[in-house]
Amino acid sequence: MAKFKIRHITRYSYEETVRDSANQIMLHPINDNWQAVLQHTIGVTDDSFINVHTDYFGNTVGTFTNAHPHRELVIDSRVVVETKSRVLPVDDAPIAIGVVAQWEELGGLKNQIGIIDYTRQERFDSLDEVEREVAIERKKNCTPLGSARHFCEYIYKTFGYKKGITTVESTVDEIWKLKSGVCQDFAHILLVMLRQLNIPARYVSGYICSNKSDMRGEGATHAWVEAYIPSFGWLGLDPTNNCLVNESHVRLAVGKNFSDCSPVKGTYRGKSDHTLDVSVSVSYESSQNFSEEIPIATVSSAVVSNSRNSFRRNQEMQMQQ
Repeated sequence: MAKFKIRHITRYSYEETVRDSANQIMLHPINDNWQAVLQHTIGVTDDSFINVHTDYFGNTVGTFTNAHPHRELVIDSRVVVETKSRVLPVDDAPIAIGVVAQWEELGGLKNQIGIIDYTRQERFDSLDEVEREVAIERKKNCTPLGSARHFCEYIYKTFGYKKGITTVESTVDEIWKLKSGVCQDFAHILLVMLRQLNIPARYVSGYICSNKSDMRGEGATHAWVEAYIPSFGWLGLDPTNNCLVNESHVRLAVGKNFSDCSPVKGTYRGKSDHTLDVSVSVSYESSQNFSEEIPIATVSSAVVSNSRNSFRRNQEMQMQQ
């Protein structure tokens, strides 16, 4: 069991006054058997009221508007969350059904409500190249767990971890050709490879809260994948760190891809030149006072948009690391 204090600040600064800002936030951690939210507050510029609802994927989503003229928009999320360790599956452990039966079980799930959205694969130019890699693994007659772990390791070893080389708008084709990127890019490639094997797979956004300095993405918004494994259920795989997900990962939202889990996105009226600063600090919980926390890590970024559209869709620009 582990308890973490996480503070996630998103700050938009506009060159000129804007108004009619309408936003969606997905900053409410998941509550389930393995993760409990003990405290959570979200502060927004001008004390805008946040409406909360549950979306199609079961995520808690907040929406708010700020009609007042403003030069800055700040969203400050503070949460204390407790995670529990779970026994993770191993491929050589006795299971109720054999290898063939496991794949047959997955084949029977692909049209079920609640699963079908995580099995559909969109076409893209490099899909045939991906399929050739998948075909090699398919011939090995491995279990779904073994194949999922293989491709988690494949991405970790084949793709270079490089910040700034991709954006939230980078396509799977671009990521595949670059063989580089950050956690959300690695997650998207793993989604493709697992779905090509008929393993249901979903995108997960959240935080990694390990105190190990060699963990990529620590102290920032992070992304990984959950694969549906027979006789176990949804299993988290982190291709950025080549590990199975357990109590050091805090989940915010799940979906088909990044766009379903974007932490912040919205629209506003006015010139769109602006800067975006994001900072995330994570600490082990030692006090109920956030001001006394000692951050494990803090990540900041800045983005400038040069679009001149007077009323634009402001896609989330926080690259999950």
